[in-house]
Amino acid sequence: MVPVQPDAKKPMEWKAYRLTGQDGLATRASKRLKNEEQLIAKLAGTNLRLDLDKIPLWRGDHVSVKQLADDFAQFCYLPRLKDTEVLLEAIQHGVSAMLWRNDTFAYADSYDEDAKRYRGLVCGRQMSLMSGSMSGLVVRADVAEKQIMAEIAPKPTTNGSTITAAAGDTAGPVSDTGKLEAPAKANLPKRFYGTVSLDPARTGRDAGRIAEEIITHLVALNGAEVKVTLEIEANIPSGVPDNVVRTVTENSRTLKFTSQGFEKE
Repeated sequence: MVPVQPDAKKPMEWKAYRLTGQDGLATRASKRLKNEEQLIAKLAGTNLRLDLDKIPLWRGDHVSVKQLADDFAQFCYLPRLKDTEVLLEAIQHGVSAMLWRNDTFAYADSYDEDAKRYRGLVCGRQMSLMSGSMSGLVVRADVAEKQIMAEIAPKPTTNGSTITAAAGDTAGPVSDTGKLEAPAKANLPKRFYGTVSLDPARTGRDAGRIAEEIITHLVALNGAEVKVTLEIEANIPSGVPDNVVRTVTENSRTLKFTSQGFEKE
């Protein structure tokens, strides 16, 4: 018997499942619940965002990780997670997502009530939560972005000029009059290019790491235009069978390849 509540506004119901097999009761029950999607072993960051917005689970502009863990353990209308590690992994994946502004959320160590800002704010890049850690906050994406933009915006000085604050910046030179002067604008690089070979047996894994560790940092920059192109070159000495030619050609068209084709020597 499993308590179910698809809609938070409707009462909870009990649903019966018949168990089969020779394994122990707990093992059989776990397998059946996973098959019926009544026990979740992996939760996407985008799905966590849907639950945060739909219920909603937000407590203002953020919600603590501990509160989320309590919510998922208590309410039947939320997905039944295997353990709290599933929630922590969902938070990590959501924070590191390239499209975090629209699809997921940010993370912060704490909120400073006096300064009205989040400390240790992380978004759009890979992060790691300690196993079993219930500290920290999940932060609304729009609120996180607002703080980020405010902190990188130029700030006026006492003489009316402006300086741009950034991590690691010094205060800037002082003039003969004793007033703070804006530091000289650095000659920053404006373009990046990179080429890498992927393991064809682990393309998804390698591409995912590149997206998290390279592309997310570039697309997060203001005004950035990032173009990613995947190039495939395959040499098959024994020749390609007709059925494979048809399958690859049709799939390439469906996936909107700009160019593709097979060649004969």
